[in-house]
Amino acid sequence: MKKTLEYYLSLPYRLEIVPDTKEGGYGARYPELPGCITCADTMQGIIASAEDAKRAWLEAALEEGIEIAEPGEDADLLAYSGQFKLRIPRSLHKSLSIHARQEGISMNQYCLYLLAKNDTVHTTQKRVS
Repeated sequence: MKKTLEYYLSLPYRLEIVPDTKEGGYGARYPELPGCITCADTMQGIIASAEDAKRAWLEAALEEGIEIAEPGEDADLLAYSGQFKLRIPRSLHKSLSIHARQEGISMNQYCLYLLAKNDTVHTTQKRVS
């Protein structure tokens, strides 16, 4: 089934609106539609402008045969498989394995926990700085 402009316009794409604190007005974008951005002076204006921008973006994508992500499909995430190889020293491999066993979980789960914990600390520190 070929999806039409009307089909895509009917989908609940997430709209992000951000006030421009330096120059005034608002900026808006649809995260699932890369490059679909706009700006306006008022809140009412930004909503109308965003709808116009979305329509124009979708029309161009359909004409050019560009793949259009649907809501819930983060276009940026589509480029990541969730897997990567990592070479580590044997001594670290042994240590991670022992700690995972002590926690009663797989080494994969333990490494995921450590990565997520460190990433959260790193992200929090960047916001505080």
